[in-house]
Amino acid sequence: MDSALDRLRLDGAIFFRSEFTESWAYESPPIEEIVETLRPGAERLILFHIVAAGSCWIATDTERHWAGEGDVIVLPYGDQHRVGGVESAESVPIISLIEPPPWETLPVVRYGSGGDRTDIVCGYLHSEDPLFDPRLRALPSVFVVRPDKAAAGWVESSIEYAMDRASGVLPGQLESAKLPELVLTEMLRLYLASAPAAKRGWLAALRDPILAPALAAIHSQPERKWTVSELASHAAVSRSLLDERFRQVLGRSPIRYLTDWRMHTAQGLLASTRLNVAVIAHQVGYESEEAFSRAFKRRHGSSPSTWREDHRTAKSIPSQA
Repeated sequence: MDSALDRLRLDGAIFFRSEFTESWAYESPPIEEIVETLRPGAERLILFHIVAAGSCWIATDTERHWAGEGDVIVLPYGDQHRVGGVESAESVPIISLIEPPPWETLPVVRYGSGGDRTDIVCGYLHSEDPLFDPRLRALPSVFVVRPDKAAAGWVESSIEYAMDRASGVLPGQLESAKLPELVLTEMLRLYLASAPAAKRGWLAALRDPILAPALAAIHSQPERKWTVSELASHAAVSRSLLDERFRQVLGRSPIRYLTDWRMHTAQGLLASTRLNVAVIAHQVGYESEEAFSRAFKRRHGSSPSTWREDHRTAKSIPSQA
C-alpha cells in the first residue's frame, strides 16, 4: 500500500483559512464552481479541511461526521458539502464570505456570532489517479482522519503555512509547496490502513478493470443485499471470474469482502458521527440492531456502544445524542 500511495501524482495548494465563532454554518458551492475558480479545465478536485482549533461537523448528501482539533477532513471527489459548529445555525454560502480571486495573500474568512471559535485550514488537490475518479466512487464522499505522530508534523506545518500566508509572509521552506500533497498522502495512508485487505492489494483492486466496478457498487451501497451475480453484472463478467479475481487480489470472496466493508463503514460511523447504533446498523445492511451488534462484537470483541466510547475521533467532539 505504501508504494502505491507514494506513486500518486498530486498537486494543489492551501487556498484559504477561516475563523468561525458559535453559532455558524456554511455551504460550499458545487464542485464545478470550485474547479472554475481554482483549477480551470480540470475534471475533478480533492478537497480537504484541517481543523486547527475547536470542532465542527461536515455533511454531504449521504454522510455527516464530526471532527475535532487536529483532525483532517477529506472530500476525495470534492462533493458539495455543509460545515457547521456545535450550535444550530442557518447555512450561508461560503462564497458570500470570501473575497473573489485573484488573491495576493491567503484569504481569511471570519464569520459567526462571537461564541466559541473553530479555526479551519482549507486546501485542494488535483489527481488523475483512478482512486479519485468520481464515477467509480471507490472512497466515501467524506471521511475524517486523526493524524498519528508522524503525520501530525505535516498538519502543523500546513496550519503554520496558512497563518504566514494570510499575514502576507511567504515562508521560504521548499516543502511548503508540497504540504497539501504530503498531508493527503498521509491521511490516505492512515485511512486505508484499516480498510479490508489493505495489506494485500486494496489499491490495486481499485485500479483493476474487473474489481473496480464491483467495489464501487459495494462502497456506494453497503446496505444493499448484494449477490455475486449482481456484482458480476456491474463488472460485466461472469460470477466465477469475479469470485476468482476477488480471491486473487483481495484474498477473500465478494460476499466476505462485503461483510468486511460493512464493518469498516460501521467503525467510521461510530467514531465520527452522532448516529445511534440502530441507524448505523440499517445503513450498513443489517435488519436489526441486535444482529449488527452480535456481528460487530464477534469482529471487535466489544459492543458497538462500548467500541464507540473507546474510539472517539476527538475528545472535543460533543457527546452522542
